Amino acid sequence: MVQVCLNGSRSAADDAGVPMSPEDLARSAAEAVAAGATSVHVHPRTPCGRESLSPRVVGPALEAIRARVPVPVGVTTGAWTEPGPAARLDRVRSWTVLPDFASVNWHEPGAAEVAAELLARGVGVEAGLWSGTRGAARFAASPLGPRVLRVLAEVTDPDPASAEASARALLAELGTAHGRPVLLHGEEGGTWPVLRLAVRLGLATRVGLEDTLLLPDGRRAGSNARLVAEAVAVAERARFRRPYRAGRTGDGRR
Repeated sequence: MVQVCLNGSRSAADDAGVPMSPEDLARSAAEAVAAGATSVHVHPRTPCGRESLSPRVVGPALEAIRARVPVPVGVTTGAWTEPGPAARLDRVRSWTVLPDFASVNWHEPGAAEVAAELLARGVGVEAGLWSGTRGAARFAASPLGPRVLRVLAEVTDPDPASAEASARALLAELGTAHGRPVLLHGEEGGTWPVLRLAVRLGLATRVGLEDTLLLPDGRRAGSNARLVAEAVAVAERARFRRPYRAGRTGDGRR
């Protein structure tokens, strides 16, 4: 599984290829799926570019993307999208168009409540466990752990020289991860070292303009599709060097 993360906190000021509007998100998602992405993660935006969990923002983004791709589509519920845990919970309760899954950062206040509401509404939960936080420990103690769709192991170390070691340390913290599938990914300079590690370990991974603007050789990617195509090429090269291991990734559809 290679998930594409379309935009994140970036904007067109970071790179002209970063999609913002529902139409641009849908186009970029379709190109990425054609390149090999099997899942889509998106941060819906207001017309002025602000991230939002409002149903008037989330719904149109989901509908536009689903009209173009047949794969599961998920959204963020990051704490930065709303002024507080109660507001985030209210927004999730107000959604009229539901994503297939949503990421919930376990180190953030109100994470358990948001995750419980998503599960109650039939939405898959990606448990976002960031390196350098208490997320992994809190998840290990959570009764919701066995019910999540997968663990989103997020390596926040941007140094290409140390990101792999940081990833291994995070995986060690996760332990059995309640037996849930793990998606491992890095960001910025750590994106490609962590992605290659995920492939070697037989784990799901992700790539996209949210995580990096650059190809492994340092050139600007310019699009999510180019990043996904490179990730698929990395996985294909690794497949010829080691046996395929089934049952290590997870995905969800409504």
